Amino acid sequence: MPLNRRQLLATSAALAATGFPAHAQSFPNKAVRIIVPYPPGGSSDIIARAISQPLSEGLGQSVIVENRPGANGNLGADLVAKSTPDGHTILLCDVGALAISPSVYTKLSFDPGKDLRGVTMLAYSPHMLAVHPSVKANSLKELVALSKTSDLNFAVTAVGSAPHVAGVAVERATGAKWIYVPYKGGSQAVADTVAGQTQVIMNGMLATLPHVQSGRLKVLGISKKTRMPLVGDVPTLAEQGVTDFESGTWQGALVANGTPAATLARLNAELIKAIRSPDVRARLTGQGAEVVTMQSAEQDRFFERERKRWAEVVTQANIKLD
Repeated sequence: MPLNRRQLLATSAALAATGFPAHAQSFPNKAVRIIVPYPPGGSSDIIARAISQPLSEGLGQSVIVENRPGANGNLGADLVAKSTPDGHTILLCDVGALAISPSVYTKLSFDPGKDLRGVTMLAYSPHMLAVHPSVKANSLKELVALSKTSDLNFAVTAVGSAPHVAGVAVERATGAKWIYVPYKGGSQAVADTVAGQTQVIMNGMLATLPHVQSGRLKVLGISKKTRMPLVGDVPTLAEQGVTDFESGTWQGALVANGTPAATLARLNAELIKAIRSPDVRARLTGQGAEVVTMQSAEQDRFFERERKRWAEVVTQANIKLD
């Protein structure tokens, strides 16, 4: 039955008293899904599961983590890009890899820059250049020399991914010769390198460090400006001749474009609170990841810079996929 004038005035007064518009009050009104567009076990998956409980407590709703792998993260990203823009479906992925996709894929079913909005960055972990312990090289220089006399299979977490493009950049800068072996996600690429089926890998420190610490992988370089105490005195790749080189895995949260500003602000605040909670921060720091947060507009600007940065590398290396 339609509201009469007195009822409408009463409703308006109630909303005004809360200090929030009607649409802000409605979020969240159901379970929130975090879509991880990669298989379980990778950096995005680790972070999504680490923050799901504190995020659920902050939002007062269930938070469900769903793995939707495929096409280097683009299937899951497409799902979120085309979801109802109400904040209940969140993409948690490697923002750097997402920024590379427009340069790598000749046909994308969505436009990452137009169809998605950044909510906040969550964490950054540098890439590690690691090898199976059987590889007779203890530095980048020795690995490059070995690659010219022996076949070295380089595990690619996904064609066109950030680790893949970073590996290409190192190859071009040093004259190394890798045989690229593509996978559908970082966890399987790491597992096969640990097993010795591939010999070289470049991957985010968060998902790779445990295997280095256990001795199942040997790290030869870090793609960061400064050395990392967690791996001892291992030199950076820049120190080993790849001038000014830095790359890594930038984990961030995004939602469909058109999500209300109030909902974006609420998600930004709750995600930042969750990633900064003492337990989550300690866990990530212990695995080589740095908690890095941003406002929505700041993340969008970061995404655009990354897109331009890697487009040049992709063009030079002629990496293209349909």
